Amino acid sequence: MFTVLFPTLGTAVALPLALYYVLRRQGVAQWQALMLSSIPPVIQAVAGAVRHRRARFFDLLVVVLLLVSAVTSLVSGDPRVLLLKDAALPAVLGTWIVGTLLAARPFAFQFGRQLRAGPAEELAEQRWRQEPEFRRALRSLTLLWGAAELLDAVLSVVEAVALPVDVVPVIGRFQSPGILGLVVIAGVRHSRRFRERHGAPLFGLTAATAEGAPGRRQGTGRRQ
Repeated sequence: MFTVLFPTLGTAVALPLALYYVLRRQGVAQWQALMLSSIPPVIQAVAGAVRHRRARFFDLLVVVLLLVSAVTSLVSGDPRVLLLKDAALPAVLGTWIVGTLLAARPFAFQFGRQLRAGPAEELAEQRWRQEPEFRRALRSLTLLWGAAELLDAVLSVVEAVALPVDVVPVIGRFQSPGILGLVVIAGVRHSRRFRERHGAPLFGLTAATAEGAPGRRQGTGRRQ
């Protein structure tokens, strides 16, 4: 799960943070330093779009938010507008995650697809249709992840408005990964408890696991 969620931590956290304080040390204005330090994630988003030959929604969101906040900050002269950009990302992400509870498959189930292969995906679909406890567990994790992102957004807004501008970047760069890390740990623990109780994992089903799962051997998708 950490491999899936933290593939670009250096570009998203360390590099922008270091760049901001280097620029501030050189006497660059706050709003300019904030805007320039936001460029590495944008470059990463564009590079990802070129590499995969398609633009993902949140990559486009990063670029649009930077452009809008940069123009607004330039007009108003207030660097806090750029700080609020960092609250918009988790707000949109959290709203989308919670919204998937109304979809055919919630976010936690969709996330698990990245960790499953072959017959494992077929088994997961079968268990989703037949096992209420499987659906309930994935929905509760989806709600947890969505609520954590919305909490991150609220904290970011409060920090952007109330704290000194030069303090907010260092707090924000560690706050978001910290909250996400806690959610991942909670998700792993929840998955382990589910496996111990029901004999099957919530995530990471491999083909071998699928072939050996009780539901697949019995042909019902339900633990006997």
